[in-house]
Amino acid sequence: MSQPLPGTALDQLFRTARTYNAFTGEVSDETLHQLYELLKFGPTEANTTPARIVFVKSAEAKAKLGPALSEGNFKKTMEAPVVAIVGYDMRFFDKLPVLFPHTDAKPWFEHRDEANLAWVAMRSSALQTAYLILAARSLGLDCGPMTGFDNAKVDEAFFAGTPIRSNILVNLGHGDPASIFPRSPRLGFDEACRIA
Repeated sequence: MSQPLPGTALDQLFRTARTYNAFTGEVSDETLHQLYELLKFGPTEANTTPARIVFVKSAEAKAKLGPALSEGNFKKTMEAPVVAIVGYDMRFFDKLPVLFPHTDAKPWFEHRDEANLAWVAMRSSALQTAYLILAARSLGLDCGPMTGFDNAKVDEAFFAGTPIRSNILVNLGHGDPASIFPRSPRLGFDEACRIA
């Protein structure tokens, strides 16, 4: 039976974890493999796992990404050791015979219109982005997720000729404490939740 994580782990994952605007250090390819090996186990709708990730590390890849970034996100993204482009595969259902083998789930999705497929894929890839953030934090990395970029430019630069569309960017590295703002308030339980 699962046991609650200790307070130090909850701090690292949630309570003291922050969104950073500047990063130091290196992130090895091995660490990125470890990160994916954790995040891949998070649940998605019918195990569709539509997220497709490009880990941008090289100067050449960052040069391709740069023109798509908003002014406020440019410098911190160009200086981050790694930028994860989390996209979603609009043909995610092609993998369902492998990913959902106990029943034929492909027909559940393959004839839906594009807007409906995009909703399914975006929703589950957003979940997978959250798993990426938690996996990164569990491996001692800090994160800077953002949506301030031109999706069409990212798609043209990194996913041209594929059914993949960009969703969220996540800067990864070791966060510089000087780059964070005081923590913004959060809603209390009674403001955000109810027990029915």
